Amino acid sequence: MTKSFDVAVIGAGPGGYVAAIRCAQLGLNTVCIDEWKNEQGVASLGGTCLNVGCIPSKALLESSENYARAAHKFIDHGIHLEGLSMDVSVMIARKNKIVKAFTGGIAMLFKKNKVTSLHGRGTLLKQENGLWKIQVKNNSEVEEIQAEYIIIATGSTPRQLPFIEVDNHRILDNSGALALTEVPKRLGVIGAGVIGLEMGSVWRRLGSEVTVLEAQPNFLMAADEHIAKEAQKIFTRELGLIIQTGVKIKSIQVEEQQIVVDYADAKADPQKLEVDKLIVAIGRVPNTVGLATDEIGLKINERGYIEVDEHCCTSLSKVYAVGDVVRGPMLAHKASEEGVAVAEMIASTKQGHANESAKVNLDIIPWVIYTSPEIAWVGKTEQELKSAGIAYRAGQFPFMANGRARALGETSGFVKVLADADTDRILGIHMIGPYVSEMIAEAVVAMEFAASSEDIARIIHAHPSLSEVLHEAALAVDKRALHI
Repeated sequence: MTKSFDVAVIGAGPGGYVAAIRCAQLGLNTVCIDEWKNEQGVASLGGTCLNVGCIPSKALLESSENYARAAHKFIDHGIHLEGLSMDVSVMIARKNKIVKAFTGGIAMLFKKNKVTSLHGRGTLLKQENGLWKIQVKNNSEVEEIQAEYIIIATGSTPRQLPFIEVDNHRILDNSGALALTEVPKRLGVIGAGVIGLEMGSVWRRLGSEVTVLEAQPNFLMAADEHIAKEAQKIFTRELGLIIQTGVKIKSIQVEEQQIVVDYADAKADPQKLEVDKLIVAIGRVPNTVGLATDEIGLKINERGYIEVDEHCCTSLSKVYAVGDVVRGPMLAHKASEEGVAVAEMIASTKQGHANESAKVNLDIIPWVIYTSPEIAWVGKTEQELKSAGIAYRAGQFPFMANGRARALGETSGFVKVLADADTDRILGIHMIGPYVSEMIAEAVVAMEFAASSEDIARIIHAHPSLSEVLHEAALAVDKRALHI
């Protein structure tokens, strides 16, 4: 007899597993289908984020930052070390242990919430009598199930260069960059986005000579231009990354002793980069290939994204899609919140009153790059406001003038607040500095509740704390910062 469910979730990444758990919490009989296998060939929940993305990268970043502190900063605290060394195998083992704990934790959450977990590739077949038939294929084993509602959360895959194949031995994507067993002497990185900068930072701190090649004419063009300029200055001067923008890759040759990248620089002059390992980090593409049969008519646009409305409804009846396969930023927290919203929409619809408020505000999603210093922002950049002709006021305050930052020995960077010139409503907040990945939450809350810069300026912030930099930046919007 065919197994039947209220909801079938395809994909167990941050969008899928969270959607499945929330559906189950709301009383829906839920199954989650996922095909991910780890290096040992064992089913592993959590998608890219938990297996080869957000979580393992943060583990390596922390290890490499600790090593860099011990090598260069402990002396300022009177701490003297001799014979400092780094065992990369131990670092990787620690990372793997963390990943195993979290992926296993999802399995426990599924069990606790009575979510059925099926390993295999899920494919939508057809809808009959109000129920969708889904094929689940695990190697040679094929099973067919049915569900009233479908949530597609299949995530994304690394974008490939057309003239070189990733083997994760010498040509690496995010998976390979997280699994290096020794520090390469010379490391090349194609792409100065989140993955490229974070992985480049890890191996640079551990001793690699790292060169980053970026096709965009300027560095970090998605960020506020002042933040981007500050970041490039810090990464090149303090960390020692070699960053070139406006480049065009001509060819990549894998030779016996090295990898040779031929490219044109920003002036169109021919250049050559010779490295031992090469990370390809040029973005990601939606994972929609083979998701559904052609006959059912799932609308996918020319860029490979599933077309959805503001409630993540697809072109198919009772089929939703969330996360990296739909419009909006490819961020784990965005996927999770969409998963929750869709689960609540389905539950309310089954009860006869669709919850129209169950949707995600794409304009107020925080972005974070976990380099050192960290970069975080929410809302509009200055260049976006100028382009749109929106009058605004800006307030900025440096970490150098903050007591807690001085005590930490982490004084690079600043916080900038952008507010509407007439209403003072906050339009964007941008940060580069220590632990801004945590500080950005206050900015998100403020914008979600339509706060003004004056609201933040009048809120009492603990002293001494890093959050005082945001407080002073808000005061600076009105040109009344106190400590500079």
